[in-house]
Amino acid sequence: MRIDFNCDMGESFGPYSFGADEDLMRYISSANVAGGFHAGDPTTMRKTVALAKEHGVAVGVHNGYRDLVGFGRRELNVSPEEIQDELLYQLGALREFARLHGMEVQHVKPHASLYMVAARDEKLSRAMIETIQRVDPGLVLYCMRSSATYRVAREMDQPVVTEFFADREYNDEGQIVFTRKVTGEADPEEVAERVLRGIAEGRVRTVDGNDIEIAADSVCVHSDTPGAARLAEAIVRKLEQNGVEIHRVGRAEQKIS
Repeated sequence: MRIDFNCDMGESFGPYSFGADEDLMRYISSANVAGGFHAGDPTTMRKTVALAKEHGVAVGVHNGYRDLVGFGRRELNVSPEEIQDELLYQLGALREFARLHGMEVQHVKPHASLYMVAARDEKLSRAMIETIQRVDPGLVLYCMRSSATYRVAREMDQPVVTEFFADREYNDEGQIVFTRKVTGEADPEEVAERVLRGIAEGRVRTVDGNDIEIAADSVCVHSDTPGAARLAEAIVRKLEQNGVEIHRVGRAEQKIS
């Protein structure tokens, strides 16, 4: 069995440093690189792409709301057309840094509130997918299985990667419980067991204590989660002990005219 392992990273900017990117890069297969709107800056983007190249990790754009103050975790009243422009802007920046290092951009993964709003907003999801299909049909889109984004993507024949969130709780609808700030360190072995069950059995325990079905092509850990590198190490070790190989998804072969 193979599974992708992705991480939101490259979120430092100016004098502010976030996330254990160097430690995490040893364990993951796909890096979601902040596009500079919710976090990140040109120098951080360049360094993150270079680090990914060194470790053989694929890169994708982690596009967010233009919200440095709120770290992209506030819902903003932004039209789908503006989101299209902002996705293009952030994707273009990452594409040039990837080209600088002889790499291709593999995927698009919206950040935080943008991800969650799109999960319930078909119009917004459609706008992002239309943009991807017009400028680079080889990109894959990361999303939750239980979301409007997934439903619209399937309708539009957009290749997707569905995620299992290692460091977030789930509700009974199969969506993550969104939080603006994560506090306290989780037990790495408990998280690793939860991930293994999600991948091997396709089930997860919700915050209300119910078991639900979950389907995923990739495991996600956030770089700013306390103890993220320890979580990642425990997850990879547990998966490998149980015959699950970490392997990036790659660009989509499907071409959409």
